[in-house]
Amino acid sequence: MDVEDLKKSPGREQLAAWLSTEDPEQTAQLLAAAAAAKRETLGDAVHLRGLIELSNICVKNCLYCGIRCANTKVKRYDLTDAQVLQATAFARDARYGSLVIQSGERTGTAFVKRIEHLVRKIKQQTNNELGITLSCGEQSYETYRRWYGAGAHRYLLRIEATNPKLYAAIHPNDGRHRYEARLQALHNLQKARFQTGTGVMIGLPGQTAYDLADDLLFFKDFDVDMVGMGPYLEHEDTPIYELRQQLLPQEERLSLTLKMIALLRLMMTDINIAATTAMQAIDPFGRERAVLAGANIIMPNMTVSGVRHNYQIYDHKPGIDDDAELSKSHLEENLGKMGIRIAWDEWGDSKHFYKKREKFAPN
Repeated sequence: MDVEDLKKSPGREQLAAWLSTEDPEQTAQLLAAAAAAKRETLGDAVHLRGLIELSNICVKNCLYCGIRCANTKVKRYDLTDAQVLQATAFARDARYGSLVIQSGERTGTAFVKRIEHLVRKIKQQTNNELGITLSCGEQSYETYRRWYGAGAHRYLLRIEATNPKLYAAIHPNDGRHRYEARLQALHNLQKARFQTGTGVMIGLPGQTAYDLADDLLFFKDFDVDMVGMGPYLEHEDTPIYELRQQLLPQEERLSLTLKMIALLRLMMTDINIAATTAMQAIDPFGRERAVLAGANIIMPNMTVSGVRHNYQIYDHKPGIDDDAELSKSHLEENLGKMGIRIAWDEWGDSKHFYKKREKFAPN
């Protein structure tokens, strides 16, 4: 297999072969080529997005998720506006450049208004210094337009599995979890002019190398601007936990994730790719390894330590006893050990998004 072919238009068989290889030399060649492609296109620095886990209240009942609405063991919470704005001030003072507001999925009028209000307050408080990414699930096109108009400009909505059958296997058949609705929400985000991100879980029960290859081709065909993908990690209070004996060892799931990041970087050299916290749950330097494989975004947690343990999509989430300052210092220390530079005070928007706008802009 020739890594140079991946810079052209790799097909399903080729991608599956790279994902399946157990040759350490081939894998090292792949990761090195992706790192070089990132340096050439985006530079060698990583951009930080301070993460605010606004609420773990969710109307969805996804079969893999620890905060699914049917999990009665979870203590539900909503951060106050004051707590959100305190975290916002920390992000500004910490020179992160951007933040992410993430929550369980809700669509009620009060929730939609609250997100709009918070985005406007953050922009006002920081004099528009901070970029804002939202990750608040499926919403109507009108809601996306309202949130964009308030000042958010990036949105992450992970599809989790692009194979419709696999998607159905990890979601209940209750009318609230429709593959077609997820796709339409992603289309609506693009129409609403958001820098649009999505992603998948890697190592799900029943998932094949061909499924993962199709995920990569989906990202390319959908022309996404950002991707956040990580290893699937089980949670004991979910139905899929019963299938844990079918799972690959966690280190193999991490290795697959690194290959996915590297392959995607070679296929889409100018998009933003996140190094997710799930990788850190397997390896304390998992996020840094992802950056060295082609990722360029990390999201240090800024959620107040008192509620972090209530926002666990998977078991053994790292850093749940830390506060924002400790999360920052641990990340800086790890990045320093790996020789990775931080791009302070930068939004780190998707270059891919702006190239598309230039391409289709009227003369």
